[in-house]
Amino acid sequence: MPLDQADHLARLAESAYERLGDHESLVYGGRRHRSGELFQRATRAGGGLAELGVRPGDRVAVLMANCPEVSITYQAIWRAGAVVTPVMFLVSPVELAHILTDSGARFLVTTADLMASVAAAAPHAPGLSQVIVVDELPPGAPELPPTVTITPYADVETAAPSDVVPRGGADLAALMYTGGTTGRAKGVMLSHRNLHACSSAAFTASRVEGLTDGITRTLMPLPLSHAYGLIVTLIGWHAVEPQLAVLQRWFDPAQWLELAVEHRVQRTTLVPSMIQMLLEQPLAEADLSEMRYVSSGAAPLAPDTRAAWQRAVPSSEILEGYGCTESGSVISTNRPGSNRPGSVGTAIPGYEIEIRDDKDQVVPPGSEGEICVRAHGVMAGYWNAPDLTALTLEGGWLHTGDIGRFDEDGALHLIDRKKDLILRGGFNVFPRDVEDALLNHPAVASAGVVGRPDQRLGEEVVAFVALHPDQPCGSEELIAYGKEQLAAHKYPREIHILDRLPVTSVGKLDRKALRARARE
Repeated sequence: MPLDQADHLARLAESAYERLGDHESLVYGGRRHRSGELFQRATRAGGGLAELGVRPGDRVAVLMANCPEVSITYQAIWRAGAVVTPVMFLVSPVELAHILTDSGARFLVTTADLMASVAAAAPHAPGLSQVIVVDELPPGAPELPPTVTITPYADVETAAPSDVVPRGGADLAALMYTGGTTGRAKGVMLSHRNLHACSSAAFTASRVEGLTDGITRTLMPLPLSHAYGLIVTLIGWHAVEPQLAVLQRWFDPAQWLELAVEHRVQRTTLVPSMIQMLLEQPLAEADLSEMRYVSSGAAPLAPDTRAAWQRAVPSSEILEGYGCTESGSVISTNRPGSNRPGSVGTAIPGYEIEIRDDKDQVVPPGSEGEICVRAHGVMAGYWNAPDLTALTLEGGWLHTGDIGRFDEDGALHLIDRKKDLILRGGFNVFPRDVEDALLNHPAVASAGVVGRPDQRLGEEVVAFVALHPDQPCGSEELIAYGKEQLAAHKYPREIHILDRLPVTSVGKLDRKALRARARE
């Protein structure tokens, strides 16, 4: 393989198939899929995308809940030399239109159940020209603008198997929209080398000898459109033994338990809010004796939650980790057999972590400061945002915006968020996004949004608003409005109406005062 293609993710998938051969690799919706079937579908879909006009470097948006076609589509896009642009299926039409327009995506792959959102977004995304639908559209499905062509996914898969379009390690592989480290949502540019490096390092860090009887069985409830879910998929392509992924369409705690028992699952990937919900299930009564490792990330795990899990599933060990989209997903993790509860472990291979103060100077061990990271897995930058890129990657180090410290053994501990980011159920929520949405309501004169600690979700989104004179409006109406305008994880479940919002001595919104009121 030419050196400039050594990091090509489609080549990585090919290598995994050649190394591991044809085996049962995926369980979804009661159906079992073999690796050969999935790989051949990807080679045909890659050719089909090229026939539709997908060219190297094109951004192809993927709007789907978990299903086999997500990973098939990712492979196909990479085979065509294009750029995967994952979109959470929970986004509102307004947010979908923004992502399509900002990324310049001409192609969108989705499912029939999400066509209402696509139809609402399409008129506001004039660059969109092709929508590929995985399943059949029902009668009366929402119509798209006449400039947008609908193509069945089955037609895309009728193409002849395609060769991999050559791409270099520095070429863009994924454009992932996230809140980033500051400000509003941005597109994070991840190259083939970034994702290859991070997934390889994460696999090495999590490798366990003698875990299986010939195949590793993993239950995957995380959305594959999330950086964490994407990197878990890529980690599987580095494996030296066959992998069986049991995939949930979306997380359902009762179904998770049924699947874990039925398939004798050994590993799973969760976020703390999922662990909380699973603790409400009869875990102790189920046969989870083969469960060995639970990877937990995206938010800090409360000590009492960890303890409750260990009592319910004593055969397993929770391995906390830490990362962000800008780092390629993973930065640090606890290793099997060398777990340090309460920490997020140590840097994965090839990653350097420093704790720095407000002057960007390294602080002594034990001191708190901003977590900064350097690695081949760190993003190339933010899409169309050179100033923010320069600030975030100053000096060649990713400035995460998170506060942490090293303990005496060199394990990393998360302390807090540097900015006003709210972390709800493992998803980033920036107050400004919510505030901007609420301010579009004709009755709202001003808005302030903060996070309130929540045992199940980590934080809950709480909004405070002041209304225009002679514009009566109730909290329930505003909550319903926010639900229409924002993704499910973003809209505020509580809205308090005040005469005026508190401000600081210099006239800025006093978030500290709002946080205190939210806790009352």
